[in-house]
Amino acid sequence: MTPSEYTRRTFMRLMGGGIGLIVTACAPGGSRLISPSPSASGRVTSPRPTSDAEATKLVGDVIDFELRGPFEWNGGSVTMRLHEAFIDGDRAYFVRTDASDQAFAEAEQLVFVPLLSAALSAAEPSVAELYLFEDGAADQLPILSSVPGRDDFTSLYRIMRVQGASEVLNSVDAIRSAADAGAATVEESDIVVNYPIVKWPGGELAVDEEVKLALANGPLLAAPDLDAMTVTFKLHQCFPESRYIITDTSAVPMAPMMSIVGSPGTEGLIEAGATSKITVFGNGIPGPGAMGFQPAIFGAKAGDPAWSPMWDHWTALWANPEQARLLRSQAELDGAAAAGEIELHHGTPDTGGEGFVVNCPSPIVAPNDFEVT
Repeated sequence: MTPSEYTRRTFMRLMGGGIGLIVTACAPGGSRLISPSPSASGRVTSPRPTSDAEATKLVGDVIDFELRGPFEWNGGSVTMRLHEAFIDGDRAYFVRTDASDQAFAEAEQLVFVPLLSAALSAAEPSVAELYLFEDGAADQLPILSSVPGRDDFTSLYRIMRVQGASEVLNSVDAIRSAADAGAATVEESDIVVNYPIVKWPGGELAVDEEVKLALANGPLLAAPDLDAMTVTFKLHQCFPESRYIITDTSAVPMAPMMSIVGSPGTEGLIEAGATSKITVFGNGIPGPGAMGFQPAIFGAKAGDPAWSPMWDHWTALWANPEQARLLRSQAELDGAAAAGEIELHHGTPDTGGEGFVVNCPSPIVAPNDFEVT
């Protein structure tokens, strides 16, 4: 079975089955079907939901949020400011979340993620270009070199600074022509930003109108509002204390099943060292995690130097799902794996140890409130 076949089967069941999801796992004698028992570890409860007042906004473009909304999948929402840019004479809209440079991150109120700098050294191009104008026409917009649907698309952009342009430029080709004619200068920086694209020529991120499952239908709760220049995402919870959104993945065949967009340009980020480990549970305790079980576990809390919004995706499977217990940290996860209680798979059980990247920025941190009694 190929990774895309496994992914399609798993995620189609996820979309339609909720916590009754059946996950296919690798086993020495062939595949086995694992059906989690919701009653094995008791009833999933959150008797004391974290109040919004206990949350900390990491991103200045967060306008509003709720940690727990009226949604069946036990998640929340976050509304963020949209930004506009040119792409080949047309327009695209993005949100800003992270930057590799501390001074830039602080000035723009983004999450400082030093690991993103490693994207510049990836064997294959893992960053696109974002041109910012330091002077020029009043109605000049930033310019992007790539958007979803292109073979080189990635949500990571290297900042390029343009000076001296007296007329509005609306494409990378126009910038190059102006530079060749001496009408503008371009300075390349080493700053990498994570600016997920929300709307682009011919497409936009999907809206989930049912809001019953974590990944079903789309990552947005409403279509981008181009009048107010805002967009509202589903807000997910994982350990430790990280509330995240989901926008794109390097596993392009998986993207439609995850209701997000493919970002083939991010494929080399794991080898380059620009990612951080995330472990998603494929069986065990039912909950609001991506596969319908307990929240995932980050190797580091969002905003810490060892954290990156670019997930290096791992899957955890309990050997005996009926004995599953709630795990809250990487240390607890490692202990369960060392004891043989959990089997860890880079990527998913059938990707043969090959991982993939999922872009999940965390605009907010807050104490976790997922509990089991």
